[in-house]
Amino acid sequence: MAKKTAKTEPVAFEDALKTLESIVEKLESGQVPLDETIRSFEEGMNLAEQCHRQLNQAEAKMKRLV
Repeated sequence: MAKKTAKTEPVAFEDALKTLESIVEKLESGQVPLDETIRSFEEGMNLAEQCHRQLNQAEAKMKRLV
């Protein structure tokens, strides 16, 4: 059986940020089992990385336009 990657599919910045905020709220509640905490944390890190990449791309585009 092939191992499933934890990478998230590219989504709109706003959707990724909303999902990331939801994950943070869930983790901050402290009411999540350890295995789900680890999966959620990994998903959150992937979404944060994706948002960071999208912001960097937008910034580079703005610099080219100006």
